[in-house]
Amino acid sequence: MNFLRGVMGGQSAGPQRSGAETVQKLCDRVASATLLEDRRDAVRALKSLSKKYRLEVGSQAMEHLINVLQMDRSDSEIIGYTLDTLYNLISNDVEEEEPADGSEEENVHKPSSEDLAVQYTEIFIKQPENLTLLLSLLEEFDFHVRWPAVKLLTALLKNLGPQVQQIILVSPMGVSRMMDLLADSREVIRNDGLLLLQQLTKGNAAIQKIVAFESAFERLLDIITEEGMSDGGIVVEDCLLLLVNLMKNNSSNQNFFKEGSYIQRMKTWFEVAEENLNWSAQKVTNLHLMLQLVRVLVSPVNPPGATSTCQKSAFQCGLLQQLCTILMATGVPADILTETINTVSEVIRGSQVNQDYFASVNAPSNPPRPAIVVLLMSMVNERQPFVLRCAVLYCFQCFLYKNQRGQAEIVATLLPTTIDANSISAGQLLCGGLFSADSLSNWCAAVALAHALQDNSVQKEQLLRVQLATSLGNPPVSLLQQCTNILSQGVKINRRGSNVQTRVGLLMLLSTWMTDCPIAVTHFLHNQTNVPFLTAQISENLGEEEQLVQGLCALLLGICIYDNENSLENYTKEKLKQLIEKRIGKEIFIEKLAYISKHELYSRAGQKPQPSYSIPEQMLLDHEFTKLVKELEVLIIKAVQKSSEDEKKEEEVKKSLEQHDSIVSQYKELIREQDMQLNELKKQVTALTTQNEQSQTTITQQAAQIQQLKDQYNLLKIQGKPVDSHHHMHNEAAEINGIQPKADMEEIGRLQEELEQLKKQHGILEGQLAEKDLIIDKMQTSQISGNKDTDDCTDNSGEPTAAPHKELETLRTLVQTQAAEISQLQAKKQELENQPAAMTGLGSGDVDSDSSLRRITQLESRVSALDDENQKLKGQVKVLTEEKDSLDQQMTRTNNTVVILQTDKSRLQQEVVESKKEQDDLLVLLADQDQKIFSLKNKLKELGEAIEDEDDMESGDQDDDDYDEDEPN
Repeated sequence: MNFLRGVMGGQSAGPQRSGAETVQKLCDRVASATLLEDRRDAVRALKSLSKKYRLEVGSQAMEHLINVLQMDRSDSEIIGYTLDTLYNLISNDVEEEEPADGSEEENVHKPSSEDLAVQYTEIFIKQPENLTLLLSLLEEFDFHVRWPAVKLLTALLKNLGPQVQQIILVSPMGVSRMMDLLADSREVIRNDGLLLLQQLTKGNAAIQKIVAFESAFERLLDIITEEGMSDGGIVVEDCLLLLVNLMKNNSSNQNFFKEGSYIQRMKTWFEVAEENLNWSAQKVTNLHLMLQLVRVLVSPVNPPGATSTCQKSAFQCGLLQQLCTILMATGVPADILTETINTVSEVIRGSQVNQDYFASVNAPSNPPRPAIVVLLMSMVNERQPFVLRCAVLYCFQCFLYKNQRGQAEIVATLLPTTIDANSISAGQLLCGGLFSADSLSNWCAAVALAHALQDNSVQKEQLLRVQLATSLGNPPVSLLQQCTNILSQGVKINRRGSNVQTRVGLLMLLSTWMTDCPIAVTHFLHNQTNVPFLTAQISENLGEEEQLVQGLCALLLGICIYDNENSLENYTKEKLKQLIEKRIGKEIFIEKLAYISKHELYSRAGQKPQPSYSIPEQMLLDHEFTKLVKELEVLIIKAVQKSSEDEKKEEEVKKSLEQHDSIVSQYKELIREQDMQLNELKKQVTALTTQNEQSQTTITQQAAQIQQLKDQYNLLKIQGKPVDSHHHMHNEAAEINGIQPKADMEEIGRLQEELEQLKKQHGILEGQLAEKDLIIDKMQTSQISGNKDTDDCTDNSGEPTAAPHKELETLRTLVQTQAAEISQLQAKKQELENQPAAMTGLGSGDVDSDSSLRRITQLESRVSALDDENQKLKGQVKVLTEEKDSLDQQMTRTNNTVVILQTDKSRLQQEVVESKKEQDDLLVLLADQDQKIFSLKNKLKELGEAIEDEDDMESGDQDDDDYDEDEPN
C-alpha cells in the first residue's frame, strides 16, 4: 500500500522511480494481486498515469486491463477505472500531460497522439472478443460502467471506423444495445449515445438500415421535439446529423422514412414566427441541418421515383408552403435564406404540381410581386452575395426543369403583346441582366434564358419575335441579333468581371436556342457577319483562357451545319463544310470542338445540377449544357466529315426505310381492325353456340316428357277397354267424391284453349314459311341472272340455294307430320266420342284420355317450333363459321406480306452495312498497297534502278492500249 500511496501522490522515503518503472510495478500488481482491493487500487493508479505516461501505460498495461474486464466484471468500480484508462489511451480528445522528467530529445522520438491512438485501437480490436465484451458492458445500468463504455466505443469508431463496424455488424444484438442508449433517462449517456451512433453509421449502408429499423426515426424525432426543435441546443444538432447519416445516399431508409409519415412531422420544424428575431448561432445551425435533411430526401441524385414521391408528400403536408413562407420572410439570415432557396429548388424540380404552386407564390410587398420576379431581382443585382445569386439561378433552373408551362410563361413576358409597362416582369429582368455591365449577371441571365428554351422548340421560335429598342431613333433589333452584336464586339466593351464569362454565356444561349430549331439557324445565318466571325474565332491561335470560347464557336458553327435546312443559298450545308475545310481545316475544327469537353470545369459542371463554385470567375459551364454538348459533339463531327454522296445515300436509305415503315404500319392497322372484327365474330359464335346448346337441352327434355305422356296415353287406352262393364261403378265413385268430374271439365277447358293457341301459332308459322319461300325465290332469280356468263359460276351458285331448299323441305315435312298427327289424334278423339251409350257419361278414364291427347298435341307442337328454331341457329352458325374462315385466310395473307416486307427491310439495312464495310476494307487495302509500292520504289531507287513516275507509266499504258487497238487492222 505504501507503493500505491507514492504513486497516487504521497511522498515516499526511498529514491524516486521513473514513470516506466512505476507503470511496470503497477502492472505486476494488477496481474499478481489476490485481493480485489489491491487490483482496484492498482488500476486506479494506472488511470491517473495514463495521460502523463500514455506510451508506457499503453505498451505495458493494455493486456492486463483487458484481463480485468474479463475476470472482474462483477465489480463495477474496477471496471469503470479500467474503461476510463483504456479511453485515455485510445482517445485523441484527451490532452496529454508532459512528463516532468522527459527531455526534449526523448519527446522528439515519441510517436504522435494520433499514431498512438490508432496503434492501441488495433491492439484492442485484434481479438474481436474484446469488442464483443465491450458491447456487453453497455447492458450494465451502472453509470460508472455504461458511460465509459460508450465513450470508449466512440473513440474506437473514430480511429478505425470500418474495421470496428464490421465487428459490430456480426456481433449479436450489437446495434440493438447501442440503440437502447437513446432510451436512457440520464441525458449524459443519451447524448453520448447520439455521438456513438453518428460514428457507427458513417459510410455503412447495412448498419444504417439496421439502425433505421430499430425505430431510430421515431426516437430521434421525439428527442428533437422534446428539446425544442430549431430552438433546441446541441442535442438537436446531434439528432439531425444522425438523421442525415441514416438517409444520405440510402434509398431504402429514405423510403422507410417517407412511408412512416415522418415527412409530415418535419413541417413544424419550419414554423418560424416573423416577429422572432432571435437567430442564435445554434438555431441557425439547427435550421441549416433541417433544410439539409429535406434536401437529402428530394436530392436529384436519388432514384427518380423516390424523389417524386417525397416531393409529392412535401406538397401535400404543407412543407413546401412553409418553406416558401421562410423564403419570403424578412430578417432571415443570409445563409439560411440561401439554403432555403436551394431546398425549395429541389422540392419543385421536375414536379409539375410543386412548380405550379411556386409560380403562384407572391412576395409580401405592395403591390404584391411574384416570388420568381423577386428572386430574379436578387440574381441580377451584383451587390448581392455570390452564393445567394447562385442559389437563385439554381431555383430558376429547377422551376423550368421539365416545365413547358413555366417556360411559356417566362418567354411570354418578353413578347410585345404581353409586356406591361407598369410592372417588372421576369423577361425584363433577364434582358436587363443579359446586357448589363456585370459579367456574372450576363452569364446568369444567359443560362436562365437558355433553360427557358431547353427541349422546347415552340418557345425557341417564339423568342425570335422578341424585339429590343437599342437607342432613340434607331429601329428595334431582334434579341438574336443583339446577342450576336455583343458577342462580336468581344473585348471592346468594358465589363466588371471576366469578359470570357460574358461571351461563354452568350454562346451557350445561342447554342441551346439554335439546337433542333432550323428557323433560328436560318435567322442566325441571315446576318452576313456571323459566320465570318465564328470562323475567325476558331482559326485564331489564342491563349488557354480563350480555348473554351473557341470550342463554343466551333459548336455553334457545327449546329449551323447539322440543323441547316439549306434555305439560304450562300450558307448551305455543303458550302459551310467547304468553308471549314478551306479556312480552318476539318482536323483543326474537330480539335477546337473538343476544347469544351477537355476543359477542367466541364467535368465539374456535369457532376450535379446545382452550380457550386467558390469564386464567380469559375462559373463558365452549366450542367444541362454539358449534357447537350455530349449529345451534339458526335453528331457534329459526323456531319462535318460526311461527304455529299454519303448524305444522298443515307437520305435514300432513310426514305426507303420510311416507306417500308409506313407500309408495315398500314398492314398493322389492317390486322388490328381484322382482329377486332374476328373477336366480335367469335363472341357472336360463342353466344349462338350457348343458345344452341340450351335449345338442344330443352328439346331433349321435351322429348322425354312426350315419351312419358305417350306411355301414359297407351296405358289409358288399355285401361279404357273395360269401361262398358264398369261405367256405373265409375259414376257412383264420381258422385261419391263430388270432385273429379268438375276437375276434369276444367282441365278439358284449359286444354282446349291451349289447342286454339297452338293452332294460331301454327297459322303464323305457315305465313312465315310462305314469306321465306318468296325470299328464296327472289334469291334464286337474282343468283341465276348474275351467273349467266359462265357455267362454272352457275354450278357454284346452285350450292348456296341448296341449303334453303333443304331447310324448306324439312320444315314442310315437319308441318305435314304435325298435321297428320293432329288429324289422327282428332280422329281418335271422334271415335271415342261416338262410342255407344256407355261412353256418353264423363267417366274419369275418358277425361284422362282426352286430356292426355291434348297434352301430347301441345308438346309435339312445341317440339316442332324448337326444331325450327334449332335449324335457324345451325344455319347462322354455319354462315358465321364461313366468315371466320375467310377472315383467318385474309389475316394469314396479311401476316405473310408483313413478314416479307420486314425481311426486305432487314436485307436492305444489312446490304447498306456490308457495302460500307467493304468500302472501308477496300480503302484500307488500297492504302496498304500504296504504302508497299512506295517502299518498293524507294528500295529500287536505293539499288540504282530507274523508276518511272506514275504519269509516265500512265502514258505508256495508253500507248500500249492504242497499239493493241491498231494491231488487228
